[in-house]
Formats: sequence, C-alpha cells, structure tokens
Amino acid sequence: MEKTPPPPLSDQSARPDGVRVTAPKCVRCGKPVEARHRPFCSQRCADIDLGAWVTGAYRVATEDAPAEAGEREGPTPGPTGS
Repeated sequence: MEKTPPPPLSDQSARPDGVRVTAPKCVRCGKPVEARHRPFCSQRCADIDLGAWVTGAYRVATEDAPAEAGEREGPTPGPTGS
C-alpha cells in the first residue's frame, strides 16, 4: 500500500475556521518578538516587566486582609544570646 503525502502547509483548507496564524508579539508593547528576548521584543521590555514584578505591580486577587507592618509570615526568630 502506498502512503499518500500530507497536504502542503500552505493549504488553507487544512486549518479550522477562525484560526489565524500570526507572528508572536511582545507581551509588554506588542512589537514583534525577538528570539533572544522571547517573549519580549527587547531587553528593555524584559527589564520593565521584571521591575513590575519586583515592585509588586503584578498581584493575585485574594480575599485575605493585607498583613500589618509588624506581622510577618513564617517562624518567629528566637533569642540570639546563649
């Protein structure tokens, strides 16, 4: 039995309706992505995004009340003297 070759990739009928193939875009500014800085277009956009993480601009919504300045999560430090 002979195998039939797969349809060419450029065949539009092989794609489901409503599927659009486009080049990836930078998640910060929307410019085309550079492979070296993926998923960003440049080191600048990567640094801006990192700065947003560091300053707490990205947050997950929760119903918990924010911790007071004196409260900390985790173990309480013990005495330091012997």
